[in-house]
Amino acid sequence: MAKDPVCGMNVDEKKAAATSEYNGKIYYFCSKHCKMEFDSDPKKYVK
Repeated sequence: MAKDPVCGMNVDEKKAAATSEYNGKIYYFCSKHCKMEFDSDPKKYVK
């Protein structure tokens, strides 16, 4: 399981609603909304 960096929800990588790549790492999202939030400002969500 991966953690959605926007909302913190656990996401099954095989069933993720969306993914994004940032700095060579793939992030998994529970919804398209969380992906859009992440894509607008990835630095805000990546520690």
